[in-house]
Amino acid sequence: MNTLVKATQIRFDADSMWVSLSDGRVLGVPLAWFPRLLNASLEQLSEVRISGRGLHWESLDEDISIAGLLAGLGNQTVSGQTFAA
Repeated sequence: MNTLVKATQIRFDADSMWVSLSDGRVLGVPLAWFPRLLNASLEQLSEVRISGRGLHWESLDEDISIAGLLAGLGNQTVSGQTFAA
């Protein structure tokens, strides 16, 4: 997996998160994979911070790695603890 691929832009529609990548790909990810995002307001969704490793929403306490998205991973919940992609 190429760890040099980074998110460059993110947008949302009613059902999905669309992540543009530095290599030209665009990933469409169902919001259902990430309950915190699914239940968030448009204002909360717009507060995303794009970093070298992924996406972060401070107010939602949500972190999503680009590597995880490329691997097809959604929210990973184990014994009440949440680990996003």
